[in-house]
Amino acid sequence: MQTAYRLYPLIALTVLAGASLWLDRVTRVDDAPTSSEPQTGPDFAASGTRIIGYARDGSERYELLADRLEHFPADDTTHLTRPRLTVYQGGSVFNVSAERGKVSPGGEQVDLAGDVRARRDPTAAAPALTLVSEALTVWPDPQRARGDRPVELTQGRTVANALGMQADNLFGTLNLTGQVRVHMPRRQD
Repeated sequence: MQTAYRLYPLIALTVLAGASLWLDRVTRVDDAPTSSEPQTGPDFAASGTRIIGYARDGSERYELLADRLEHFPADDTTHLTRPRLTVYQGGSVFNVSAERGKVSPGGEQVDLAGDVRARRDPTAAAPALTLVSEALTVWPDPQRARGDRPVELTQGRTVANALGMQADNLFGTLNLTGQVRVHMPRRQD
């Protein structure tokens, strides 16, 4: 009887150790299995987005509105649904809209597609300028644009049609390419 009394602490420790092992296995969260397949869907999406970019002096440089914005990590691109961009530069306002857009990694290039419309508001020196095309590629920082699809430009009563165009806003150049037709009405003195 005396030896059985000495075994109670050993039995209690054995039961306690067994209960601890059981509790550890019941509460353990298994690590989620990692997939070796790359993610094909978006990792971020937003509806009714508004992005504002500022210049170094704190003035508003541009405003981008989109019905939907989705970021795809596989190629680090951002897809836009119904993007509308307003650029403010030196007192003039430039608006661009399209059905969809795709922004490259780092925002260096923006590909716009589907009913692309651009408009530069009139200035004291020139009437409003509008552009209509089905596709347009824009490089925001060097302020360049290129279109390889038919384009129509209108400034005042002058209308130009071409199969493509290249524009450089910094140098103030616009090159129309491929079967260019320009209608310039006579000046009315």
